[in-house]
Amino acid sequence: MPARKHDAIANSLNMSTRCASYWHRVVRSQNRVREWGLMAAPPLQVLFEDNHCLALLKPAGLLSMGDATGDVSAVDLARDYLREKYDKPGNVFVGVVHRLDRPVSGVLLFARTSKAASRLSEQFRKHSTRKVYHAVVEGRPPQKQGELVDWLVKSEASNVSRVAKQNLGAHERDHADGSKESRLTYQCLKTSAGISLLEIDLQTGRSHQIRVQLSSRDMPICGDTKYGSKSRLDGWLALHAASLTFEHPTRQESITVTAPHPTNWDRFRLTKTASSQEVSSQKR
Repeated sequence: MPARKHDAIANSLNMSTRCASYWHRVVRSQNRVREWGLMAAPPLQVLFEDNHCLALLKPAGLLSMGDATGDVSAVDLARDYLREKYDKPGNVFVGVVHRLDRPVSGVLLFARTSKAASRLSEQFRKHSTRKVYHAVVEGRPPQKQGELVDWLVKSEASNVSRVAKQNLGAHERDHADGSKESRLTYQCLKTSAGISLLEIDLQTGRSHQIRVQLSSRDMPICGDTKYGSKSRLDGWLALHAASLTFEHPTRQESITVTAPHPTNWDRFRLTKTASSQEVSSQKR
């Protein structure tokens, strides 16, 4: 057999193997998500897209990016979407600029170019983006609105964060314990039957920050058994990235992308879910 023909057959077989492996991961991930009862939202819903940015509605249960499980992630789905829509052969660039925990739903932003990835990542590092979350918690906050300031430490071994110091100013930080300042503001939108709906403006972005800060005040997020919740929601949390505001990486324009609550939030009777999506932009 001629060498070129042999190479072509080998490449074809390798491609088939990779495709089979990919779709096996897709089916396995979708089956796992279905087991959690999370298929109310489609696997991929585009909220905002242009030549530089791609914002998706990530359902709870879907990884933001790949991990040791080998399950399909939002990065995989975004790359596949762009490859098919724009008929792009080979690898497609998808830049990860932030992440959402697997059990969390909401707005997830990717960069479509390396320039956009660099500029958007810088905004997240400097906390110049605005991230608004909605959370259903057990109990009610002591005040209608307020600010929570803590110093958090994360254990890499157990993947659990904890409050090292509470309500301290920046000048009182003890660098030796590795703690990081963590700030958020909240507003209680509604309370009913022992649970409350909070709107949270996340001012820093520490690992599990919202989950830990609320739990430390006896307000664990519904379904978050890792941080003290007594309710079980089959693996998902009542925590939703409701909106994300960022500066467009190539234009002096503020972009706000919003995502409706998942339909499985209907059980709380605190919110109205919607299938519509909303994107707004405002020139500075």
